[in-house]
Amino acid sequence: MNKLLLTGMVMTASVFGASSVHEFTLNSIDGKPAPLSAYQGKVVLIVNVASRCGFTPQYAGLEALYEKYKDRGFVILGFPANNFGGQEPGTNEEIKTFCSTKYNVTFPMYSKISVKGDDKAPLYQFLTAATGSEIQWNFTKFLVDKSGQVVARFEPKVTPESPDVTSAIEKALR
Repeated sequence: MNKLLLTGMVMTASVFGASSVHEFTLNSIDGKPAPLSAYQGKVVLIVNVASRCGFTPQYAGLEALYEKYKDRGFVILGFPANNFGGQEPGTNEEIKTFCSTKYNVTFPMYSKISVKGDDKAPLYQFLTAATGSEIQWNFTKFLVDKSGQVVARFEPKVTPESPDVTSAIEKALR
């Protein structure tokens, strides 16, 4: 699998001119540019999220994971997307309010983007090229190491508190 990821990374670098997630800048949920280079040296879990999805309760697990590991150099980045069943119809302000009041989310949230299709955000072009498959649904998780390379991908049914996720995070934090 590591060979596949490395091949994907080389292909991604040549197609998109980027060799790590740290080269992308997206807008925060408040609309301000928020470069991912701010997370160099940290382990990052990138998740496409939605407020009206059967997996939405994973916000609680994501927040718990963030609280558990944030002091060790770990961060979660939430990217709201409305690509699947119209399950993220709100504005950035509505999404921010929902996440903070319903799930007490404190990890960084970004402005709503597209994670699939013709208008797919360049970050997600990079992530899906690195792992060799498109996003199938909300709450797909990409684990990125300290140098900005994708080291694992977890499909939506894999919960944030799953041993597969926590062990991959702990390995990446070493």
